[in-house]
Amino acid sequence: MSEKVKVTVGEQVKEYARGTSFKEIAADFQKDYKEDIALVMIGHRLQELNKLVTEDCQLTFVTTADDAGHKAYKRSATLLMLKAMYDVAEMEDVGQIEKIMVDFSVDKGLYCIMKGTVELTQGFLDKVSKRMKKLSDEKIPINKKTIPTKDAISLFKKYGMKDKERLFRYRRVSSVNIYSMSSFEDYFYGYMLPDAGYVKYFQLIQFDDGFVLQLPIVEDMKQIPEFKPRMKLFSVLKEAQQWGEMLDVSTVGALNDKIVAGNMEQLILVQEALQEKKIAEIAEEIKRCGDKKFVMIAGPSSSGKTTFSHRLSVQLLAHGMKPHPVALDNYFKDREFTPKDEFGNYDFECLEAIDVDQFNKDMSALLRGERVEIPSFNFKIGKREYKGDFMQLGKEDILVLEGIHGLNDKLSYSLPKESKYKIYISALTQLNVDEHNRIPTTDGRLIRRMVRDARTRGSDAKTTIGMWYSVRRGEEKNIFPYQEEADVMFNSALIYELSVLKQYAEPLLFSIKPEDEEYPEAKRLLKFLDYFLGISSEGVPNNSIIREFIGGSCFKV
Repeated sequence: MSEKVKVTVGEQVKEYARGTSFKEIAADFQKDYKEDIALVMIGHRLQELNKLVTEDCQLTFVTTADDAGHKAYKRSATLLMLKAMYDVAEMEDVGQIEKIMVDFSVDKGLYCIMKGTVELTQGFLDKVSKRMKKLSDEKIPINKKTIPTKDAISLFKKYGMKDKERLFRYRRVSSVNIYSMSSFEDYFYGYMLPDAGYVKYFQLIQFDDGFVLQLPIVEDMKQIPEFKPRMKLFSVLKEAQQWGEMLDVSTVGALNDKIVAGNMEQLILVQEALQEKKIAEIAEEIKRCGDKKFVMIAGPSSSGKTTFSHRLSVQLLAHGMKPHPVALDNYFKDREFTPKDEFGNYDFECLEAIDVDQFNKDMSALLRGERVEIPSFNFKIGKREYKGDFMQLGKEDILVLEGIHGLNDKLSYSLPKESKYKIYISALTQLNVDEHNRIPTTDGRLIRRMVRDARTRGSDAKTTIGMWYSVRRGEEKNIFPYQEEADVMFNSALIYELSVLKQYAEPLLFSIKPEDEEYPEAKRLLKFLDYFLGISSEGVPNNSIIREFIGGSCFKV
């Protein structure tokens, strides 16, 4: 057997001794990349840099500016932070840390809560930052080992990590990957960097009841952005976390416990009741304002905007108003006038794709009490059509307008500010995998969209995953900058939904082949869904937001 293997990167071919780490190979090519190489891809399979090359192969390097590499940076920074925090508490003898929870994303960082007798101050966090810097400078290795699942359960029971202990009771595979930094051991869902030296940029900031681990963004991995929390969004995220605690379902393991105990019917009803209560409160607030004629609803893809607009309309009716749901998509420009992006594809996400002038002309006429014919858009032929749908607003009439640009005043420039009530909706999950592994809100929305696209458009999961980057880019540009301008925010995530969506999503994801470019993402999502026990959709009410995606809704969605 040859002691040398050929490694091809682009058009370059180099020989290495069999058993050379990908980390060593990456070092030879690092000069060709602006950001640090974080992972390596062989074909369409991701590998960590600590893996060894065993045969001739063609590599593609993944940097911290790529999605998978950036996620690896976040996980590794979290491990480094946890290690340093426990070190400082022990070295300074300032008390005991019982638990550190990485709850959700805030601004460009991760909002965390610390429980125990240690007083959380900025001074303490500064000492932790100093310790993190020292461990990074020393390039402490991040080691990985695979142990039997039963041993992982015992390990985390010994460490008092009850969330992980619960999680692995439902583990279907026989082994678990454990990561360690010196003597500190933990579990992380996803790939990691090879050592602490890769985590060079971070900041710890005391905030609210906890602290934020602020990290660089993909656009500039060598700088920590200024911390600018969006307080309305933060309040909704914190409320979601409190809902999870109130229902005793903050993690996947806890949800699985409820399923095994046969308590899902009650959990579904309570969660739906909480959402309905919130919708009723919004309707009551709109009624109390007295001068609102346009309810503007906006949110990212697969937030459940359509179902929400219908449920809000029902509540407005119950409050004595006469709501008229209207989709802003009806004001799309004819296809021939739709702008294109830099790749030559139609850009349906930009404001210029909407006939803003016609929209304002119609809405202003309605506000004056005139009779207006509302258009509908024919997506098959790409043209706006008029089919005799006339509308006239009386004293109790109100328009419920739903679309991605609803919060942007450039869309409704001619309408008086006092006539508009703005609602931002998004699926902000209150569930985490465990205390150190959060569930990104984008994962939940992607799975929702995948299931809906397959049901309503005949699109396969490969297509949905392939276009997700473009969808997310549009959201960053057209939705997120305006979310704090909303009068109220609504969280459409349901604590039980991933256990329902699992049955629909898994067959779609398994259809993606190893040679497909979307395979690594499909594999990641399958591993993620494997944590959940599945439940039937039979108990889901027909007005539930999740029905917009799985079917069976009482609304036309």
